Amino acid sequence: MSLTLVPTAPAFTVVDAPQRSPEWFAARLGRLTGSRAGDMMATIKSGEAASRRDLRLQLVLERLTGTVQDDGYVSADMRRGIAREPAALAAYEVATGHLVQTTGFLQHDTLPAGCSLDGHVGAFAGVVEVKCPKSATHLRYLTAGTAPPDCLPQLVHALWVTGAAWVDFVSFDDRFPPALQLFVVRYHRNAEEIATYAKVVAVFLAEVDAELALVTGLRQAAA
Repeated sequence: MSLTLVPTAPAFTVVDAPQRSPEWFAARLGRLTGSRAGDMMATIKSGEAASRRDLRLQLVLERLTGTVQDDGYVSADMRRGIAREPAALAAYEVATGHLVQTTGFLQHDTLPAGCSLDGHVGAFAGVVEVKCPKSATHLRYLTAGTAPPDCLPQLVHALWVTGAAWVDFVSFDDRFPPALQLFVVRYHRNAEEIATYAKVVAVFLAEVDAELALVTGLRQAAA
């Protein structure tokens, strides 16, 4: 399958490849993605959080070897969630009146970063992030009534890459009674939050670059 690079806004380029295809994995290689934004932002009282360190090393290895370092494990719950995404998007369209468009992978034009959107509205005026979780998790979202804190890094990452004004967090579980199957909450772009996030990304990616340069220097010295 050939890739079609579709120029969009100056911030990113769409790699038109089906999600989870070999071409999609190749487009993400060595890049900071939305699904790992939470790991990048992980902190502990002293030192570096293990998840942040592991992500940094993963990106170094992917750039160094040219191969995907993710083990690709997909649980039964994850498989169900992937399978139910089209139904979730359809329910969202009916409830909101928004026509959702889908893309493959959005590559940031100047940084090794990007994101895979579940959907977007208009010319990336808004973004849609869909979860089809365990029923207990869906119930927790319904009860809280807000975007879950553990998903916020991914939402902010999508806003940062796309320049969208808002992202709708969607949780869907068709095992619930009809009135409770769909949960939608909107998270609005905040210029200060985006600016802070961009600085955090720049620091992290600089660390990845420095470690890659160190390893490359060791290899050259040994040659």
